[in-house]
Amino acid sequence: MIEQPAYTGFGFSDEEWGLLVGLPQSVLTAASAAESDGTRRTMAESAAGLEGIAAGRESASPLVAAVAGEIVGRVGDPEAGEELPVIAPADPRAMIDDVLARAGQAAALLAARVDEGQAGAYKHWLVEIAEQVVTAAPSGGILGLGGDVVSDSERRFRDRLSQVLND
Repeated sequence: MIEQPAYTGFGFSDEEWGLLVGLPQSVLTAASAAESDGTRRTMAESAAGLEGIAAGRESASPLVAAVAGEIVGRVGDPEAGEELPVIAPADPRAMIDDVLARAGQAAALLAARVDEGQAGAYKHWLVEIAEQVVTAAPSGGILGLGGDVVSDSERRFRDRLSQVLND
């Protein structure tokens, strides 16, 4: 007997599942790119985001748990000391706009395919990942001291993400 991929149980196509599985890591990268922080802070943001993604495996939502499990299976488990490579997009604004557009597509897809509870859990998880990234390392300051915990550009990204997902 051939085992069916996990996403078929949720009624998604391979392409649709790819959108849902790719989005959390893209949110992590976009949230980090919202403010140019330097390598050390970006690494801290990446680690916090990966932990947020991995935490989704413990979600009461089967959809979030399945997506998180697949991502961790692909990129590594932070509990095992694995880290994501730091990605610095060539055009952060364009990358952020692309992530927000895909978030809107995912919200529409979820509204059409899963119940409100599953959709809400997935969208909340994405915003939580963004929140963990933007609060992982203060921006500005001198030698890592002072500065804002969340910069205006990071706050704007997080708020725009929440708005796109919940409109």
